[in-house]
Amino acid sequence: MEYYEVGRIVNTHGIQGEVKVAVTTDFADERFQKGKTLYILQDEGKKVVNLTIKKVRKFKQFQLLVFEGMEDINLMEKYKNSKLMISEQDQEPLSDGSYYHHQIVGLHVIDETEKPLGTIKEILSLGANDVWVVERENNKDLLLPAIKDVIKEVNVEAGTVRVKLLDGLDD
Repeated sequence: MEYYEVGRIVNTHGIQGEVKVAVTTDFADERFQKGKTLYILQDEGKKVVNLTIKKVRKFKQFQLLVFEGMEDINLMEKYKNSKLMISEQDQEPLSDGSYYHHQIVGLHVIDETEKPLGTIKEILSLGANDVWVVERENNKDLLLPAIKDVIKEVNVEAGTVRVKLLDGLDD
């Protein structure tokens, strides 16, 4: 089964087992709800810890979570710096033209003339729009704003993204 990161436990909060979670998903309100199950993978994915959310509240840019049966700081201390994951089957289908980050990372980028530009290695969420970082051979990374003027076609099945390089994007 595939798992995808939605947050990282950065610290405990108080003595009641509450943890401070740095959110790494665009769908925080859907992912962090009472009754939802999150997973922590241990031993390089050989062991999976299931955690069901008992309480959730926002605190600054973090989510504060308490998990069922884990209402003690001593039970949660060992999970500091752990990634919180969802399973593949927990993913909600997205509307056409929307993609999860894991679907985009690894795609090959080509320009409008079919010239290969590189491979998307990461996505930066910087505010108004995401920026796709394209790793290129013998050249510095190319930063592509994820806007309609630049991203012309995403074909997850074919593993490609067709782009139009606007003036100034590729120096």
